[in-house]
Amino acid sequence: MRMTPNMDAQELTYLFVFLSFSLYIGIAIWSRAGSTNEFYVAGGGVHPIANGMATAADWMSAASFISMAGIIAFMGYDGAVYLMGWTGGYVILALLLAPYLRKFGEFTVPDFIGSRYYSTGARVVAVICLILISFTYVAGQMRGVGIVFSQFLNIPIFWGVIVGMAIVFMYAVLGGMKGITYTQVAQYCVLIFAYLVPAIFISMLITGIPIPQIGLGAEVADGSGLSVLQKLDNTLVELGFAPYTEGVKSKIDVFAITMALMIGTAGLPHVIVRFFTVPKVSDARKSAGYALLFIALLYTTAPAVGAFARLNFVDTVHNTQYTEVAGWFKSWEDIGLIGWQDKNNDGRIQYYPGAAFDGKPTFDDTRRADGSRTVTNTPSESSNEVYVDRDIMVLANPEIAQLPGWVIALVAAGSLAAALSTAAGLLLVISTSISHDLLKQTMAKGLTDRQELFYARVAAVTAILIAGYLGIDPPGFVAQVVAFAFGLAAASLFPAILLGIFDRRMNKEGAISGMLVGLIFCFSYIVFFKFIAPELNSAAHWWFGISPEGIGTLGAVLNFSVAFGVSRLTPDVPDDVQRLINNIRIPKGVSDPTSH
Repeated sequence: MRMTPNMDAQELTYLFVFLSFSLYIGIAIWSRAGSTNEFYVAGGGVHPIANGMATAADWMSAASFISMAGIIAFMGYDGAVYLMGWTGGYVILALLLAPYLRKFGEFTVPDFIGSRYYSTGARVVAVICLILISFTYVAGQMRGVGIVFSQFLNIPIFWGVIVGMAIVFMYAVLGGMKGITYTQVAQYCVLIFAYLVPAIFISMLITGIPIPQIGLGAEVADGSGLSVLQKLDNTLVELGFAPYTEGVKSKIDVFAITMALMIGTAGLPHVIVRFFTVPKVSDARKSAGYALLFIALLYTTAPAVGAFARLNFVDTVHNTQYTEVAGWFKSWEDIGLIGWQDKNNDGRIQYYPGAAFDGKPTFDDTRRADGSRTVTNTPSESSNEVYVDRDIMVLANPEIAQLPGWVIALVAAGSLAAALSTAAGLLLVISTSISHDLLKQTMAKGLTDRQELFYARVAAVTAILIAGYLGIDPPGFVAQVVAFAFGLAAASLFPAILLGIFDRRMNKEGAISGMLVGLIFCFSYIVFFKFIAPELNSAAHWWFGISPEGIGTLGAVLNFSVAFGVSRLTPDVPDDVQRLINNIRIPKGVSDPTSH
């Protein structure tokens, strides 16, 4: 069976996206922030369940919704590092950091670092780290927005990003954290429904079992007697790929990437700030538990979605005439996210290991007799004829499986909800850091509440413009870009926060030195292998066999080591800061949200 495009699916997509966006903008207008307290932390009065949903939406970005299952689909076992790292990291955040930071009671991560390390310099370094992390992360979100808009609304990726910027502007700049929080509750409902519905449909089609998590280990309903993973292994090995259930990455790199994602998660400022929006410390713990439950719904489904997508893709594409898949293939081909070069002139698509083209495909406007577009790149020596961007797998999966038009429309709305929810949270963190931490707390301490709110909105607008540029021309596919953000967070902010809570002797000299060493090392390593010398980006040239995606782990080790060593060679922490640390760590008075 093959699916062809139809007006019903297109019209439903427009309708679903319009209705969801109308809801988000309506919530933003209804919850417009009137003070810096509402703009930064939603007034501190969000219910734990609502905050759990908002945290889950903030957490499950375009990388989770769009790209994670795509990575698992093409990397197989190795793709599990993203699943383990992001899930484990949230547990670390919820148990080790969130309650203590909430008891501290300030607005931002730089607030904590500036006060804990009794230093304006530490605050400024934390702001620099935070801005680099957030802009790296938001680039992936805006890229996801552009992909979805360009495909489902038939506009170029450039204009897709512009439209996304406008929507984020409405509810991030107007509503601040108050508007974002209640918008994210709605976005969570949209995105989780949009993720689960097609997964259930496809699990039913492939295995006859409606629960994807069970379907992943069940037999394929084709009479072969093979399980989904067994069939996928056999199919890929026949084509020359590595078995799906066997990893090719080294153990050291798997460990490094997983650890970088875990501790990077715990250092992400846009997630940490969510725990300041609840009334008290006990509510921070409750909302962390609710968020973990809400996140688990998607994260336990992603491996099944990835396996089903790869199986469907191979079955549908390999050794198939272009005209048989042109319905869904052509639409993704038109925006350059999939491509085919008929190297052997047999009129059929051949899917094998290796790059189909030398570099990402570009297309001219002519089409061959069979209807496929002409690829202008010189073909590589590989016998593979297909280029496919892994970011399209979740979005294209319903089309490949010929699901109803309303499911395709729902996936479009859900993917936009995932990307926009996280983008809004990141942009708010950037604007807050500039207006509150750099201006109000450092450079212009006499700002009134109204002036601070004005500068927060100006900073948010500027951040949206920069994020839009990064979305139009991103440095990699969505989840890879996001992985770099996690690495930077792991190497810079996480050690400073953890040591600030649990090491009474950690002083400003140690924290500043550690953050700078970790950030500079990690940033330089990523830039060198990804931009300066990409031809050297292989295990043979990596330090200790650790890839740029996992280098945050080594950066964190350097941070901890430098911070610990410097702190023991420099003056002790002042007595008032010692009392602050004790108060954060001791449960006494936890019901008082302002005590610190």
